[in-house]
Amino acid sequence: MNPSAVPSGTARPTSLTMKRICSIYKSPRKNEMYLYVDKREALSRVPEALIAAFGAPQHAFDLVLTPERQLAREDINKVLENIEKQGFHLQMPPAQDEYIEHLPEELLRMNDPV
Repeated sequence: MNPSAVPSGTARPTSLTMKRICSIYKSPRKNEMYLYVDKREALSRVPEALIAAFGAPQHAFDLVLTPERQLAREDINKVLENIEKQGFHLQMPPAQDEYIEHLPEELLRMNDPV
C-alpha cells in the first residue's frame, strides 16, 4: 500500500501489528538458549559480542510471529519489540533449581531409606 494513499487520521500498521517471519537459532553452548531474528535480516544486526558468547548459531526453524500468537516461554509482544528495535531477541534458558546443588550431602540423604 502506498503510504500517501492512507487517508488522514488512519493508523498505519506498525511492525508490531503485522506478521513477521523469524528465524530461530539455538546455542551450541547453552541448552535451551535461543536467538530470534527477522528472517530477511538473518544475523546481520546481532552484535558480534553476543554471537561470541552464544556460540555459532545453529538454525532450528523459521516461524511466523504475530501479536496474536502464543509462545511457550516468551511474551510475543516483547519478542516482536526486541526484533524491531535491536534486531534480535535472546531467549534465556529456564531457571533451574540450583538451591538443591548447594545443600550439604547429609540433608540431601535425609529421606533415603536406611
